[in-house]
Amino acid sequence: MKNQSTFTPKKSLRALGYVAFLMMTILAFNPVYGQSKTTLQNERTIKGVISNDDGPLESASIVLKGTKIGTSSNSKGEFIFPKPLKTGDVLLISYLGYETVEMKIKADTGFIRLRLSEDLLEFVGALNSDKPYKSKRSNK
Repeated sequence: MKNQSTFTPKKSLRALGYVAFLMMTILAFNPVYGQSKTTLQNERTIKGVISNDDGPLESASIVLKGTKIGTSSNSKGEFIFPKPLKTGDVLLISYLGYETVEMKIKADTGFIRLRLSEDLLEFVGALNSDKPYKSKRSNK
């Protein structure tokens, strides 16, 4: 007569312990693959200073061309672009009353020191006057 083996709670708990130990051993010796923040070798953070002839320009606009990603300079004219940039990306640097500059990122660009030059603006419009307009009648 054969002995039939039956699972008892004690035996099933022991089998579960062996499976758990085996799983932990496998996981312990496997390399961990996670989402790491890696940047490509040609991507880098760009910093810089924007100024004019009188000194630093506060709130100069620095935008990546073709996107809405950008930043502005602080009270010392300094900025750090919020996104790592690649070689060939173009930054648009502008300030009201000054010419907009397109700066192409080169392989060795890490810091930008830029002096903006004034842009001549022509305003088209009516002059503000405190007096009401009076038309002149022609005598015919």
